[in-house]
Amino acid sequence: MLYEKLDGFKEDFLWGSASAAYQVEGAHDVDGKGPSIWDEYVKVPGNTFKNTNGNVAVDHYNRYKEDVKLMADMGLKAYRFSISWTRIFPRGRGEVNEEGLKFYDNLINELIRHNIEPIITIYHWDLPQALQDLYKGWESREIIGDFNNYCITLYKRFGDRVKYWVTLNEQNIFIGLGYRLALHPPKVRNFKRMIQANHIASLANAKAIKSFREYVKDGKIGPSFALSPNYAYSCKPKDVLAMENAEEINVNWWLDVYCRGEYPKAAFRYMERIGLEPIIEEGDMELLKEGAPDFMGVNYYQTTTVEMNPLEGGVDDSGTFNTTGKKGTSRDTGIPGVFKTIKNPNLEATNWDWEIDPEGLRIGMRRITSRYNLPILITENGLGEYDKLENGEIHDEYRIEYLKKHIEACKEAINDGVDLIGYCTWSFTDLLSWLNGYQKRYGFVYIDRDENDEKEMKRYKKDSFYWYKKVIETNGEEL
Repeated sequence: MLYEKLDGFKEDFLWGSASAAYQVEGAHDVDGKGPSIWDEYVKVPGNTFKNTNGNVAVDHYNRYKEDVKLMADMGLKAYRFSISWTRIFPRGRGEVNEEGLKFYDNLINELIRHNIEPIITIYHWDLPQALQDLYKGWESREIIGDFNNYCITLYKRFGDRVKYWVTLNEQNIFIGLGYRLALHPPKVRNFKRMIQANHIASLANAKAIKSFREYVKDGKIGPSFALSPNYAYSCKPKDVLAMENAEEINVNWWLDVYCRGEYPKAAFRYMERIGLEPIIEEGDMELLKEGAPDFMGVNYYQTTTVEMNPLEGGVDDSGTFNTTGKKGTSRDTGIPGVFKTIKNPNLEATNWDWEIDPEGLRIGMRRITSRYNLPILITENGLGEYDKLENGEIHDEYRIEYLKKHIEACKEAINDGVDLIGYCTWSFTDLLSWLNGYQKRYGFVYIDRDENDEKEMKRYKKDSFYWYKKVIETNGEEL
């Protein structure tokens, strides 16, 4: 739909920003914290760009007051951050580490003191290494109980002050890259193991949501999904079918389970035919239905364009991912007989080959609204690019343009009927970009460090900082 005039954002709209513990905190082995799978994974040469790690990251653990002050200067309404499981339970289970709880108590209280709504992400990829060693982490049903106990500990400690919670961040990514493409820990390439680990993670998510309702009576909770809506490369019926296949396997496989407590029929039938369906035990589907979310968290960066992939000689799912920032180095992925990805000729891409498509955010939110009729919280959206510090200034007009167009798409989606709670950019400060090191910058605040030199990590406000401040002040009217 095209509109002559657009309605604005709600008065209580959550203009926010986001981060993850491993990517910003540092202090990887202090105050009783135990090792996570990422603490160990980065020790293996070649796993990350220039062997970067989060041992120090951007030192948010020691500088959180400075960072929250910057958020207050901007007028931020909400800050989404994750809790490090191994700060709370150093071995994933057993004795609680009070020092870890105190750190997040202090962070939450500092945010509230500055009128910033805290949004907690319970799990953002940093599984305790002890649980990976003990029973292979997400491949064991034991994790459902351990994760639930961890969640209840957080609900009881922070539920009086925190009303918005995200259970699992991008389950489709940490399971897919961890067990199918071997790019994240535990670095496994086995589709069958991926499907089963994913089923167990979905059960853990549902159990955590069910428990939440016992402990936080006036809160809202939901998972955060890495949404990449699929387009057909052409109007050929076979390409349209490939798009439907990709939506079923790469989107609905997760969202239907989250929101309906069931797997999409066509995708599940396909998995059965090739012997990859998950092992479903008695009570599993009932638990999934009991764990329906209050909202759907959406992490959005790009769309995916697909065409039909032949059974014989078709592209498999191995692909090549660009982790260096050298444009044009990623390669297509796919499943023979199902779909394959292809570059969209109508879209520009970042230096990391992520295609920029604001309209795709609107399309994806409309699909979620039509299929599940749930409120949506955008938990991540942002541009990772090279930024230059020159005379204490960073002129990132490309980031402003990116965010502006995506916020416009949000406003259009609201006029389409999407119930949008808030918009959290990725990220507030620059941070460690997992596989990509420190050169891929996302923040409103520049951190003066790189892969080779931590320097003093001085904070500098980018041009986008002042722009987003104005967006917040005018509730999205001045973009």
